[in-house]
Parts: sequence; C-alpha cells; structure tokens
Amino acid sequence: MQNNPLDWRIDSLKTVASAYNIEWRQRGTSHVVFVRTDGRTLPVPAHRPIKPIYIKKFVDFVMD
Repeated sequence: MQNNPLDWRIDSLKTVASAYNIEWRQRGTSHVVFVRTDGRTLPVPAHRPIKPIYIKKFVDFVMD
C-alpha cells in the first residue's frame, strides 16, 4: 500500500484494519470510518477506486 497507493478497494482496507485490531463502521453512508483503540478516527470514501491520498492517510493511521 505504501509503495503503490493506486487501485485499492475499501474491502482491502477493512481487511488490513482487522489485522491491526482497528474497528470500522459504515452506517448507510458513502464513507467508512476506521476507529483505533485510542479513539482516533479516519473517514475514507468508499468510492472505487480510492484516491491515493486516502491510502497514504490510512497507512499513516495504521502505523502511527
């Protein structure tokens, strides 16, 4: 993801989030909100493909 932020789908982000114990929610909206255990959140549009800026933010969110 870090080396190639193009052409990712929201299902892939959900899988990565689950591997890092990050919860996610999508309550009938166009965004998926990822929630860390410390309370920080990151909303990501669920449109295809996800823009590279959101992938970069997601990687930082997971690794931080």
